[in-house]
Amino acid sequence: MKMNFKALINLVFKAVGLAMGVAVTVLSIIGEVEPSSAFIMLGIGLTCFGISQFTLSNENND
Repeated sequence: MKMNFKALINLVFKAVGLAMGVAVTVLSIIGEVEPSSAFIMLGIGLTCFGISQFTLSNENND
């Protein structure tokens, strides 16, 4: 299976965003994360989702 570079990068950004959301949820449930660290992790995840959306919309416009 051959995957192009843009699709792979898009997949990686989506995976990182999802992983950050799951990590913050789990760490919050078990009480092992400080709120400031949780906000940073959620910010990283949201940024990754934003980048993946920009790449998708940019591909649709081309």
